[in-house]
Amino acid sequence: MSSSKPESHHATRLAFWVAGVAASAWAPLVPYVKQRLQVDDRSLGLLLLCLGIGSVAAMVRTGPLCARFGCKPIILSGGMCVALLLPWLAWSHSWAVMAVALFVFGAALGSLDVAMNIHAVEVERSAGRPMMSGFHALFSVGGGSGAALVTALLSCAWPPVAAVLVCSLLIGIALLIAAPRFLNTATAEHEGTSASMAWPQGPIVILSVLAAVSFLVEGALLDWGALLMTEMGLSTRESAGWGYALFSLAMTVGRFSGDSVTARLGDRAVIFWGGLAVVCGFICLLTFHRFGLAMAGFVLIGLGAANVVPVLFRQAGQQSIMPTAAAISALTTTAYAGYLLGPALVGWISEVAGLTTAFWLLAALMALVPIFAPAVSQTPCTAPQADH
Repeated sequence: MSSSKPESHHATRLAFWVAGVAASAWAPLVPYVKQRLQVDDRSLGLLLLCLGIGSVAAMVRTGPLCARFGCKPIILSGGMCVALLLPWLAWSHSWAVMAVALFVFGAALGSLDVAMNIHAVEVERSAGRPMMSGFHALFSVGGGSGAALVTALLSCAWPPVAAVLVCSLLIGIALLIAAPRFLNTATAEHEGTSASMAWPQGPIVILSVLAAVSFLVEGALLDWGALLMTEMGLSTRESAGWGYALFSLAMTVGRFSGDSVTARLGDRAVIFWGGLAVVCGFICLLTFHRFGLAMAGFVLIGLGAANVVPVLFRQAGQQSIMPTAAAISALTTTAYAGYLLGPALVGWISEVAGLTTAFWLLAALMALVPIFAPAVSQTPCTAPQADH
């Protein structure tokens, strides 16, 4: 099948949607897991670390596997694995079993993430037009719909296992629809598939730090946002997931409109105002103890963060200190480290100083984005880059 055909475009969008649903369906379960296992914040942070370790371990091997076997089997196996594991995460009553399950769940998500991005690059290259932002917007659509669906079902007194079973069923249907439409090539060249890490150099150091901070914030909101709402007394467990759902929906809107906004304002302005909006969102969330204002804070964070990472990836492709492939590889590795390991750090800080304090520290870290915005060149690049 030619990657320029609409069928492969739709299959790629479904893969991104599946990844978003799988990742976000886990978020509303976190308060239930903490109560069911009777663990403190530090132990919960260690569980989340298992998810991150599994993801990183899988990511370094997925590129070579895609080059050898093609992206299709990796996407399908990773997607089916997360669909099967979601109910287990909602049911398990053992800390050790939960740790193993989260490790495997993270590995499946990590392999799915890398494989779908490689597949998207091939589809976009063959199509000859920018498509990557639209693909990643579908991840945000999946994130918002997954969190909203599980939260709505929990609010209707559905058991957690039953709520995530619905998501697993939808994931299975999406994969069945997409399966015959994926590319069936294992000989295409894939950038960044080496298992060794390219270390950031020159301007990539700053870009990588900013990307890691941005991903850390997204990961913290996914894993700790619902718990923050309950511990601050802003919502019940059943409705705590609406914050992340609104964050994801706001990010979706920002990504769909991101290309036109960046073309009008330039990369530097998008980085500055986006980072400033995120900081203002945290202030709104943590200062005013009202549910409506907290939801407004989640929306601000989503809108502000939506285009920060795409701009950073584009900037990495523009610089001349490192080869483009090595620069993108270094930026991606560092960014995912923030996304996957950051939530565990939030748990440890929360155990010592409280979850609210940990979120204030996230706001302080995010302030680095507008501070270092002058280091970003003004003119946006027209070539699309993979981001997540």
